[in-house]
Amino acid sequence: MKTLAVAGLAGLLAIVVLAAYGGMDTTASRDLSKRKAVADDAGNLHVPDTYRTTYELLGSWAVAADQGQGSKQLHVVYASPGTIAAYRTDGRFPDGAVLVKEVFKAATGQMTTGTVSHAETLKGWFVMMKDSKGRHAGNKLWGDGWGWSWFDADSPSKTTSTDYKTDCQSCHVPARASDWIYVNGYPPLRR
Repeated sequence: MKTLAVAGLAGLLAIVVLAAYGGMDTTASRDLSKRKAVADDAGNLHVPDTYRTTYELLGSWAVAADQGQGSKQLHVVYASPGTIAAYRTDGRFPDGAVLVKEVFKAATGQMTTGTVSHAETLKGWFVMMKDSKGRHAGNKLWGDGWGWSWFDADSPSKTTSTDYKTDCQSCHVPARASDWIYVNGYPPLRR
């Protein structure tokens, strides 16, 4: 009886843990590895479903308002599990690392601490995937060691980017020496 109770409790705990981490899938036709893949075989990226709960917070940015005080956008950046530890070990992003940047329209107002900007409306996501092997050379969204794609808030699985060189890379030119990533804005990467 005691063994049955322990086994039942262990089983219940396993179900709770799996459900909490999104690992429980009752649909037999779904393949967990495909669900977790951020790029399909052709190199088409999408926003990972569970990045907010399974990825690590890398850092955030505030983009100043064009006029007046506050910010017009807030960017919150997440890294796939293990990316930060790998970067801190050898100063490079590991092959397959995924970065997800949420881009929010910001609202600014007065609070007891002063003028404060906060995230208001999600505009979309920018997703990058490290590719040191050049797996998708024929895809115009892959090159210079990364897969690059922008996704509007209403469509996390369909990019509006058509060519990383014209749609994405120009914003990253100042960070070319650090593998196209503004690493100075991400405290967890510091050793």
